Amino acid sequence: MGDVILRVNDLKTYLFLASGTAKAVDGVSFTLERGKTMGIVGESGSGKSVTASSIIRLLPRNTGRIVGGEIEFDGRNVLRLDKKELMEYRGRDVSMIFQDPMTSLDPVFKIGDQMVEMILAHQEVTKDEARNIAIDALKKVGIPNPESRMNSYPYELSGGMCQRVIIAMAISSKPKLVIADEPTTALDVTVQAQVLDLLKEMQKHQDTAILLITHNLGVVWDMCDTVMVMYAGKTVEYTTAKRLYAEPQHPYTWGLLDSMPKLSDESKSHLAAIPGTPPDLRLTGECCNFHNRCPYALDVCSNKVPELIEVSDGHFVACHRQTGKEKLTREVKI
Repeated sequence: MGDVILRVNDLKTYLFLASGTAKAVDGVSFTLERGKTMGIVGESGSGKSVTASSIIRLLPRNTGRIVGGEIEFDGRNVLRLDKKELMEYRGRDVSMIFQDPMTSLDPVFKIGDQMVEMILAHQEVTKDEARNIAIDALKKVGIPNPESRMNSYPYELSGGMCQRVIIAMAISSKPKLVIADEPTTALDVTVQAQVLDLLKEMQKHQDTAILLITHNLGVVWDMCDTVMVMYAGKTVEYTTAKRLYAEPQHPYTWGLLDSMPKLSDESKSHLAAIPGTPPDLRLTGECCNFHNRCPYALDVCSNKVPELIEVSDGHFVACHRQTGKEKLTREVKI
């Protein structure tokens, strides 16, 4: 075990809605080492973004609440930080690249003003130095004419350009941890590669840890050291990236991998999909959340929650069928 910078233990974050309580994150645990990258994968509604928001304590004010568990960052209990400590923790120690760039920037302020303000808040530099740091960060993410773009408003930029601005803001403060929530969603393939290379360079030179939330399993293979697969608020599989691809154990992980298009697929072949829909998060917690979509489900799956068990060294799986005597074997689709 290396130098652990982030430790999450039995995290439970619920959303208290008028229609009931949604268990958005229900008992998630993992560790992230300094200078390493961990990926969180799963379909929409699995709890990936809520996990990230919990780590920086940025939940919906009236509905979101951490009801249990621990979050420890670099030896400090994040849940006990006061308002001033929390402001220093966000931005200086941890930066987040949000999923929707158009709502992450204030439309009434220029790009440069927002970046300079953020840099001044977390670094002991002059205003001119902050401006130079901002210009350099914009240049690194591939924005043309960064000096002139400093005077642009967010609505004058495309969604992809705004996403690059957000990434520039995240890297300019040289954080210890970057949480990237679908950082390449609004970008074309060429710019995606540039952004991922930029994150790798930052990690190499600054020993930055990265928590990467994505739907793109190809990005996970390229970027991540470890991977946590989430489904309906729970961890279903957690291991190294290489082992996840070589020896996946959970039927949901199999479904995700099988749904990836392959270069060998014929042009008219059907894209594989997981049948059914995710469960209502207000009704989970009494059984395996995946049982109604799993082709291997048994009676026990519909009345007992599977525990996350280490089936081999560093490989954790939450599946009744993989912790008994007769384990399932994946049928690889070619």
